[in-house]
Amino acid sequence: MLASFDTHIFWEALTSRPYRNGALLALEPTLGSLSAACVIGFFLALGRSSRFRLVRGLVFFYSWIFRATPTLLQLLFIWNALPQLWPVFSGGWFKPFLAAFIALSLNEAAYMAEIIRAGLLSVDPGQELAGRALGMTRPRILRRVIVPQAIRIIIPPTGNEFITLLKLTSLAFVISLHELLTASQVRASADFRYLEAYTAAVVYYLAIVSVLMVVQAQLERRFTWSSAGRRRVAVPAVAQDAR
Repeated sequence: MLASFDTHIFWEALTSRPYRNGALLALEPTLGSLSAACVIGFFLALGRSSRFRLVRGLVFFYSWIFRATPTLLQLLFIWNALPQLWPVFSGGWFKPFLAAFIALSLNEAAYMAEIIRAGLLSVDPGQELAGRALGMTRPRILRRVIVPQAIRIIIPPTGNEFITLLKLTSLAFVISLHELLTASQVRASADFRYLEAYTAAVVYYLAIVSVLMVVQAQLERRFTWSSAGRRRVAVPAVAQDAR
């Protein structure tokens, strides 16, 4: 089997422009969607703890919709059905990249809301009471007391979500987004050398995830502390579910 592996075709694919552009096109919506999901998820997490039943119900409905339906269906809905609902999205400005960004951001926000909520709940309620005793407002308590302590809990599962989201971008080929998987399929169909074409794509994914793991480890050491001074305590990651 190894004798049938053509290293020349592999290196040609690995160093080709379509693969580099495809990797960037997979990384860009991942970073953008995760950033947007963190912002949306933060407000959703606050909504889950709201004292108003209507707000809690709306947040639950949002999470239920996006966690109960496949990501692929959401991509197809945003790309094909959304222009039918609102004709403004049928214009030429509505590109596959934007559709993928919207769908992945909304989907990921439902998961980030639970991660952020878990991080916020991990902070001792006495911290908020102490902040109120000092005359601090609720937003100031969140910004200066609760969020800095919750970050150490949020970082590991957020790193897992980044990896999951990176792999989910491969689904965007169904809406004509020419990302890394699409580039490998086009290369493989040119001469039916699937092994070399797909292996080159695997190398790109492994490289991106490896860099992320290094960054995640640095962030964990930065935001994790213990009573033993500089000794760090590892925070277990949350197991991921299939989407």
